[in-house]
Amino acid sequence: MDCSRCRPPIWVLLLVFLLSVESSWSQGTMPPAQTPALTPSPAPAPAPSPESLCNGIYLSYVLEQRERIHPFTSDPAEQPYSFRATATVLNHGTADLVAWTLLVPFRHGELLVSVDGGVLANASNSVLPYNTTLDANVTAFSGYPNTDLKTPIETANDLSQIQIKISLVGTLFGSPPPAVPLPEFLELDDPSYSCAQLPGFNDSGSVQRCCLPNPNYVHEPVNATGFLERQSGDLTIAYDVMESYGSSYLALVTIENLNPLGRLDNWELSWEWARDEFISSMRGAYPTVVDASDCIFGKQGQFYQEFDFTKVLSCKQKPTISDLSPWRYNDTELGRIPHCCRNGTLLPSEMDPEQSVSAFQIQVQKMPPDLNRSVLFPPVNWNISGSGLNPHYQCGQPIRVSPARFPDPSGLDSEILALASWQVVCNITRPKGASPKCCVSFSAFYNDSVVPCNTCACGCSASNRAQTCNVSAPGMLLPPESLLVPFDNRTEKALAWAQIKHYNVPSPLPCADNCGVSINWHVLTNYQKGWSARITLFNWGEDQFADWFMAAKLDKAYPGYEQLYSFNGTKMDDDTIFIVGMAGLNYLNGETDGNSDSDPRVPGKQQSVISFTKKSTPGIDILAGDGYPSKVYFNGEECSMPDMFPTSWAFRSRRPGTFTALGFLLLVASLLFLHQ
Repeated sequence: MDCSRCRPPIWVLLLVFLLSVESSWSQGTMPPAQTPALTPSPAPAPAPSPESLCNGIYLSYVLEQRERIHPFTSDPAEQPYSFRATATVLNHGTADLVAWTLLVPFRHGELLVSVDGGVLANASNSVLPYNTTLDANVTAFSGYPNTDLKTPIETANDLSQIQIKISLVGTLFGSPPPAVPLPEFLELDDPSYSCAQLPGFNDSGSVQRCCLPNPNYVHEPVNATGFLERQSGDLTIAYDVMESYGSSYLALVTIENLNPLGRLDNWELSWEWARDEFISSMRGAYPTVVDASDCIFGKQGQFYQEFDFTKVLSCKQKPTISDLSPWRYNDTELGRIPHCCRNGTLLPSEMDPEQSVSAFQIQVQKMPPDLNRSVLFPPVNWNISGSGLNPHYQCGQPIRVSPARFPDPSGLDSEILALASWQVVCNITRPKGASPKCCVSFSAFYNDSVVPCNTCACGCSASNRAQTCNVSAPGMLLPPESLLVPFDNRTEKALAWAQIKHYNVPSPLPCADNCGVSINWHVLTNYQKGWSARITLFNWGEDQFADWFMAAKLDKAYPGYEQLYSFNGTKMDDDTIFIVGMAGLNYLNGETDGNSDSDPRVPGKQQSVISFTKKSTPGIDILAGDGYPSKVYFNGEECSMPDMFPTSWAFRSRRPGTFTALGFLLLVASLLFLHQ
């Protein structure tokens, strides 16, 4: 068959092609070659994050959640809210941030219930929930276990080494929405950095700061170890790891009193294990409670299946350690540690250098994931306290310092370095709302009335404040013999004295001073070339004070100090005289019963005369009050001082130039008499 005749003619194919093109145009479609090219507009660049603009230490505080909680109150300022927040410390600088501390000034009565990723720097009062209103101005946080932040350069920007995030959960008060309860600012507790707000960022839900090196700060020389030098404080605690094994280590704990007026009696030391450690053995000290039950029934017992827990001393997360008695010093199992076994007594070095140091040894068992001899962490939240009239110490968190050096026990001319050393610095503070524990009264040969200790000088109980006595009235002036009588037995003498002297009697009568120890400073004599005073110590409690000491700060009379007669006195800095009892007089007994049941109790007492010359203090005015101390300390505790002191015509305030009304009237009467 001839197929040439089956093919359609050429003009038919051309007609079909033209009809298909026309159909495409009628439907609005264009051939691909004729479609115009459309260029998409570029996406806007993301805004830079605030931390990316900081070439130093970036700080932030972000409020993540807030919820109104019960009880609901009608006063917005008293309404509680639960909150969650995150504080960030990020090192974008060129130097390591060593032993950092973040300062956060909370402003809404925040009560911290949980702190994760860091610890409260106030280790002595870090029990949760933590009331931030007890802090003077700011609440301080430090890192644990990451106490140091390295630089992005040396870590290739590894956030786990250059950044720390502290998660906070707690309760705040007031500041209802839309207000956002944020701290006023953020700071580093480091004078080598200056912190400022990041320019251009004003996020209402956060606080952001950038801290740059302070160009005016003179850096201390860095030691060869790369760690911080040991710091100074009123009291320091050294935690030196001497031996390290895979699952345990041996540490030496050394407590040193560095304050010339600091003291501890029967000290008790506590801390908190943060990584499930426990104490297997000790020498030189002992836990106040020996208990292994937390290990046996806890994760320690599950891990150490073959471990003999019958000899473990403490599995408490927060153990309390006390010193041993002196007769335990030669005990081969518990003693034989230098500076141990002193009954917990720490004296000032000026009084006894040997008694200013205490030490003990501790064997610590570790838990996973720290089962490596090079992985070492100290305990946190240290606290130390004493008994009686000892001052209150506030301790910081441990910081890594240069390894301690010890003399070679073999006697060779060599030193042994600790494997790792940490230091805890504690300083004497008076907690907010706390009262002194001792007080001072003034008297003089030229006035027959005694200015007593202040009303409620050492605090008043709630029953006192229920108006059984007057907590605000000044103490009533007393006859001298009443100083030997307990306060409860002074009322009759005070009322009789007020009647004789025509003194005003408040109603109700003033409350007691409530002090266990009182000190009377009596100006005894005043003559052309010198003067003298009599110091009397009264112990109104049952506790006895061995090796007591006191100190008196004399702003104007200090240069003229000559000697004490029954006590020993030493001149110190800051116009202060350090006073201790001589042999046989260094023991202040407690209060005892009188000779009969009807007699009042008798306080323990010590007394001495102190003499001064006027050669070194020309112009001193003893009758105007220049012979009285401005501060008095007993066993390290600062005592409450009177607001008035005796003068030769009446009583006047310790503030210069302020007279009482009685003194003014006597002065006017004298002038009128002379005028007549």
